[in-house]
Amino acid sequence: MSLGLTKYNVGRDVAPPDTAGREAILAPGQVEDDASIRLGARDVRRNIDLLAQTRRRFPDAFILYKPHPDVLTGWRPGGLTEDEARRFADAVLPDISATAALAWADRIATITSLMGFEALLRGKAVTTFGRPFYAGWGLTDDLDPPPRDRSLTIDELTAAALILYPSYIDPATRLPAPAEIAVAALARQRADADLPRARLTRAWRDMASWMMARF
Repeated sequence: MSLGLTKYNVGRDVAPPDTAGREAILAPGQVEDDASIRLGARDVRRNIDLLAQTRRRFPDAFILYKPHPDVLTGWRPGGLTEDEARRFADAVLPDISATAALAWADRIATITSLMGFEALLRGKAVTTFGRPFYAGWGLTDDLDPPPRDRSLTIDELTAAALILYPSYIDPATRLPAPAEIAVAALARQRADADLPRARLTRAWRDMASWMMARF
């Protein structure tokens, strides 16, 4: 966390809004046809519904809506106009980095976004309207909790999700690597993000994403 790494290392550390003492809630948008929505959500499946239900549950809070980066490109479903989002949200900041948004928030309200897990790692309160992997363990405020037969500590959940379950590949050697090597690689990529080669890689990746979404 000291490196400021998140799932999406994009956005700017812009100044978040002043809440005037109200509870600060971050509502991260999602890609509405993502597998986590299709398989892990029931009543709340759209970004507009996320905002509506967050406002209903926290009527006095200051709600910041951060659209999903893939939706902002226009290539994935789930986009809202600012007027639509502002029916329930107090502010919409498309360009704010996940790191800055998480640091600002007192609570994250989400359907199944991984930002909810990243919020737990930072000691933030989390409300879920779907059934993400980190819900139901006694760590989150769940509106549709998945059935679990035990509770977990945040250390146990973190170990399972980031160390025991995944397999990492060192992008330099193409060999299996521990989590620490993967973190170091991400940190290097973020530091080099503005170099011409990195910009070209992002453009190619975005074009590939657009092609896969269309075909």
